[in-house]
Amino acid sequence: MTPTIPRPTHRTHVKAAATDPYDRGVVRGEQLRDGIPAALEVYDRLFALGGITPAQVGEDAERALDAIGRFRPAVRAEIEGIAHGAGIGERHVAALNARTEILARGSAVPPGECTTIVRRVDGGGDHGDGSPRTMGVQTWDWHVELGSMWHTLESRGGRHDVVGLTENGILGKMGVNSAGLALHFNILGHVRDGIGGIPVHVLAAVVLEEAGSVAEAVEIVRGAPLASSGSFALFDETDAVLLDMSPVGVFDVPPAHGTLVRTNHFLTPVPAAGEKSWLYQPDSGERHDFVRARLARRQPPTTVDELAGLLVTGEGEPPVTCLPDPGKPLGQRWASLATLTLEPATRTARILDGTPADIGSRDWRVLTAG
Repeated sequence: MTPTIPRPTHRTHVKAAATDPYDRGVVRGEQLRDGIPAALEVYDRLFALGGITPAQVGEDAERALDAIGRFRPAVRAEIEGIAHGAGIGERHVAALNARTEILARGSAVPPGECTTIVRRVDGGGDHGDGSPRTMGVQTWDWHVELGSMWHTLESRGGRHDVVGLTENGILGKMGVNSAGLALHFNILGHVRDGIGGIPVHVLAAVVLEEAGSVAEAVEIVRGAPLASSGSFALFDETDAVLLDMSPVGVFDVPPAHGTLVRTNHFLTPVPAAGEKSWLYQPDSGERHDFVRARLARRQPPTTVDELAGLLVTGEGEPPVTCLPDPGKPLGQRWASLATLTLEPATRTARILDGTPADIGSRDWRVLTAG
């Protein structure tokens, strides 16, 4: 029997509009006064399971705050605002934003698994005007215990407005901005991952707030002090790029036939040489090969709904649609907590509270950045 994924009756939707980053953070924190402590409780259990002591978590959070403050003082101010609005310590919010980097300390809590497809369509598509366009879809797979600890987001008042989804207390994850830049986000693992740079979730928020194009986004990423790994699929109305990001550098992944496919392993040789392959393989490679083969067998998708349909899998297939295993212990029960589509041309994010297999039986939440 598959366990029920914990979901709120009404998914929290956070609206934060303020030109001052601290004030914007306060507004976010006030709307998550219950949700942030709940997320902290789960992450504290995951940190402890990984053998990471509360003292180490606190030290890592302080180091992350220092790195954020050096890179973008305004972003640290927004974290301070979230903490004030939620009525908790700034260090607790910093620990949430650096949860990927802190969890990299241990090996008892392997990361979850996500699958992303971004496609450039030369003409036609949903709008039928013959112009080139891009579109993307992703599953967000993570610990089932956090199934009720995320929310949809509208953040307005920065350089660009942003819509998408993120976890309680965490600045950013996946989304699209009012300039038409979209970002999908997958976690990767390198032996040199740790604390000391800008947390990858914070970097995602910075990119979406500041970048007006793929070129601007790549420039921000390449200028960021990275001490951990991840992948951003960045795309605007006409361009798309997939990045391997790691402590040893940032590398472009070339597209194949106008399509980018990402799971959870490096696709370029330099970071792959230091990959924590035991965390993701063979699962990540199997999912990547499965999606590639499915793309090759079918007519190329021309709409975002066709693209999303490629992520539906069932028994006997790699878990692109990920369901939790009730027999696994805490830290090993992963599920597709959400499915997300992004369309830069319309500045639209569609978010489904469920797996790709739930498409058609649950309603999308549709958000527009501008």
